Amino acid sequence: MDLATIWFVLVGVLFAGYAVLDGFDLGVGVLYPFIGKTAQERRSLRVAIGPFWDGNEVWLLTAGGALFAAFPPVYATAFSGLYLALILVLAGLIFRAVSIEFRGKDEAWAPFWDWAFFGGSLLPALLFGVAVGNMVRGVPVTPAGEYGGTFLDLLNPYALLIGVTGLAMFVTQGASWAAIRTAGALRLRAERARSIGHIVLGALVVASTVATFFAAEDHFRNNLTSVAGWLMIVLLAAGYALARGGMVRGSTVWAFIGSSISILGLVGLWAAGSYPALIPASNRPELGLTVDNAASSDLSLTVMLIIAAIGVPLVLAYTALVYRALLRRAPDEVTPQTLSAEVEGKTADTGY
Repeated sequence: MDLATIWFVLVGVLFAGYAVLDGFDLGVGVLYPFIGKTAQERRSLRVAIGPFWDGNEVWLLTAGGALFAAFPPVYATAFSGLYLALILVLAGLIFRAVSIEFRGKDEAWAPFWDWAFFGGSLLPALLFGVAVGNMVRGVPVTPAGEYGGTFLDLLNPYALLIGVTGLAMFVTQGASWAAIRTAGALRLRAERARSIGHIVLGALVVASTVATFFAAEDHFRNNLTSVAGWLMIVLLAAGYALARGGMVRGSTVWAFIGSSISILGLVGLWAAGSYPALIPASNRPELGLTVDNAASSDLSLTVMLIIAAIGVPLVLAYTALVYRALLRRAPDEVTPQTLSAEVEGKTADTGY
């Protein structure tokens, strides 16, 4: 395996980590106005992600930085074409962050921040999938390496289908997390949303698979003719079955683990089906960006690989320790007396 391929895998791992971890944050935000019926329940949902959401976004920043360093032309082409979409994603993430921080500061603005939290979660959850759909289907690329279409061209039926599938994936992940972190009536509503989202996700994955056969035949064929593709198919099926089994047995933890494995399988299918293409050119295939023609120099990739070999295990260990220390069920009645010391400190600082 050459250096460029190794970095292709590493960037995919970083995006997969973001989808799993910040995915439950986005999902909770999308579900927020629907399962949080009272102010206390909505506060419980905010507390459920309170100690984790900002750390989870580091995965996106790291993935973006790794993509820029390892495959600079891909970063440039993506921003030239997806600029407006990426700005909308960033605006959503910013509004979500600000709404979480400011929600408890002024009750007069509470409804505004509640809707900002919802909208700031919905936009990224949908648009990430739309971006993936366009990367699978291919986009027009100019000889200068820039995007050759319009913003509306990105909102094609196939990309929107993948966007809705990604939204269902995040909603299911968020509901699975909320079922672990809440109690009482709120937890029951989260479990119902999780079950419905899981069924809808399964149907959308089947629909997306059929659509991919017609819209991106090369991508479909790559997954069926590679060992990595079949491994990801098995991983997706196993995760989906494990999540459903956890729901049937009433195990919120195993349902969340199964949902997380399903996300890894879906992201893995995207990567395995795309390789070696990074941005396929729908107008002229020779203009597309691949692992080979878009990679940085071997020296740059080698230096970054040494840094990643040291840093990534440390980040994984730190993340595991943080989750172990802070993972507590948020009770129905959230008070300073019932929250853990860690969540109390976060609540006092931010007004969750």
